Amino acid sequence: MQNFFSSDKWMFYFKHPVVRWNACYAILMTIISVGFSFHDNWLLGVIVLIIALVGGFICLKRLRRLVTDANEYLNHLIDQIKQGQQEAMLKMPVGMIMLNQKKEIEWINPYMAKYFSLTRVVGKPLAEVDEELAQLFQQHEDDKEVAVVTWKDLQFEFRVQNQGRVIYLMDITKYEQISKQLEQEQIFLGTIYLDNYDELIQGMSDTSVSNLHNYVTSEINKWAIENHLLMKIVDDDSYLIIGHQASLEAVENDKFKILDTIRENTSQQNSPVTLSVGIAYGENDLVKLADTAQDNLDLALGRGGDQVVVRAKDKPARFYGGKTDPMEKRTRVRARMISQALKELIKQADQLFVMGHNNPDMDSFGACLGIRRIAEMNDKECWIVADSSQHHADIQRLMKEMDNYQSIKDHIISPEEAVEKATDNSLLVMVDHSKESMTISLDLYEKLQNRLVIIDHHRRGEDFPENPLLVYIEPYASSTCELITEMFEYQPHGGEGINKIEATAMLTGIQIDTKSFTKSAGTRTFDAASYLRSAGADGLMIQSFMKEDSRSFMQRNHLLARAEINSRIAICAGEEDRYYDSVTAAQSADMLLQITDVDASFVIAKRSDGVIAVSARSMGDFNVQVIMEKMGGGGHLANAATQIKDKTVEEVKQQLLDILNNKDTAEDEEQIEE
Repeated sequence: MQNFFSSDKWMFYFKHPVVRWNACYAILMTIISVGFSFHDNWLLGVIVLIIALVGGFICLKRLRRLVTDANEYLNHLIDQIKQGQQEAMLKMPVGMIMLNQKKEIEWINPYMAKYFSLTRVVGKPLAEVDEELAQLFQQHEDDKEVAVVTWKDLQFEFRVQNQGRVIYLMDITKYEQISKQLEQEQIFLGTIYLDNYDELIQGMSDTSVSNLHNYVTSEINKWAIENHLLMKIVDDDSYLIIGHQASLEAVENDKFKILDTIRENTSQQNSPVTLSVGIAYGENDLVKLADTAQDNLDLALGRGGDQVVVRAKDKPARFYGGKTDPMEKRTRVRARMISQALKELIKQADQLFVMGHNNPDMDSFGACLGIRRIAEMNDKECWIVADSSQHHADIQRLMKEMDNYQSIKDHIISPEEAVEKATDNSLLVMVDHSKESMTISLDLYEKLQNRLVIIDHHRRGEDFPENPLLVYIEPYASSTCELITEMFEYQPHGGEGINKIEATAMLTGIQIDTKSFTKSAGTRTFDAASYLRSAGADGLMIQSFMKEDSRSFMQRNHLLARAEINSRIAICAGEEDRYYDSVTAAQSADMLLQITDVDASFVIAKRSDGVIAVSARSMGDFNVQVIMEKMGGGGHLANAATQIKDKTVEEVKQQLLDILNNKDTAEDEEQIEE
């Protein structure tokens, strides 16, 4: 009894607030009841008091029993948890290593010990026990998330608990293998298209056409069987291929040699066939997969054909092939269709805006003049968007000559004026480029990006507007001026035709881009030049436009003197604190090709705006386009360029050298240098 009423027992009961307040309430009510009972009748008061004391004793005893049982349960539960923790640390399939401040192993669990061949490791520095594991610890010591690492040829989820300096490793090799297997079994879908099949079979006998088609089909089928692909003929000039991701990796590692095989073997028979392939993967919906494959095929064709584009939706594309210059088409059907489509769009618009790329050349500005003339033929007003601060000497001389053509000069406006004039029903035409990053007015592009027409002769890149109304990209053409000249034939001729200054500017653009008709000039190039000449193009004025001032002449010679030639590649880097004209840099790259044993040239120079410009040229056996694309630019197989901000000339030169010397790029150089 004395133990029952000891102070510590009572204090234990009254520590909990719920018990304390309920007890106080019960005691208070008991005292009041006993008091009223004694007030009415002392005998009744005695009886009530006895009942209250007996009841209180019983309640307290039961409460004590309840608390005791609860304590026993909690103690038992704590013991079980501790035992479970100990068993988990010793038996769970997770490796644990505990380190001290000196990064010495203090303790490892038995699961982890098997990875050290049961040798004694406790007390030794981690770097001494396993150098690779120590490096992983150093790399991921501050990681917030679990990392997946490879150790001892196995895959682990790796995590470091900094507070306790504990390393946790969970073997997930089996799950990674399952994941890899699922990835390897993903379906890819591709479309193969014979670029020049329709043009090639014109004039061929039925027997020759049949033999050619049978050979191409047989080679594609043999290639598909070797790589475990399903191939089906869709049309005379198109095929469907389906396979697993593992097969796609195999043909990518092989660099799609089927392109070379068919091109080389058919060339020996004087019937060169080139393939364009669009491949899509990473999508479970077959309809979306097919759409992406078609988009990739369009990209391959827009880049000139004879190449493969492999891309998952919303991911960067991978390019293979592209070893040949695009072939000139032998039909004007596409030019007529594009011209008529452009005429319909012009009729629907209230006005036109046309602009070329930054730092426009004669091809870009001449194309703008051509589009303005086509708009006038269709009785629509057209504004040429130009930034006078970007004009080179040749464009400045052209602008001076246009003082005699006030109606044209009045329609040349600044980018700011263009944005103010543009309405929702206006039409924007981008010429000689297809990248928004290269356009003169990004604000105008963003305002009219849903009312956009693109006319260009450069290969299409990944950075391409999403929803243009009309796209006319023909990489086989010598220049944009050539493409636009062909459109004049299919436009209304009731109004004033092309005038002398327009014809001269466009012919100058063609002549410069073809290096005076020695490069990329096909029969249609000469047809376009003949048309412009008959329209009044002035040869003497062309020579005047193409003249260079003494400053440019000296700049070019200065650049050429800094050229370095190694492995048939000439690289020229300008001085860090000196500005060079972009046209001068391009001319320097052209002149370097005139040196014996130089197959490709790269000129790196800083412009007056601080941007580093790179001009790349080749004789055709070296694909400079893929090099410039790796540096953020683009262009043609033999003529490409890029502009780089926030870097020095030396840094850009080193970047170029790294790309040229990179072993990964060496594989691309199979499409650069055969």
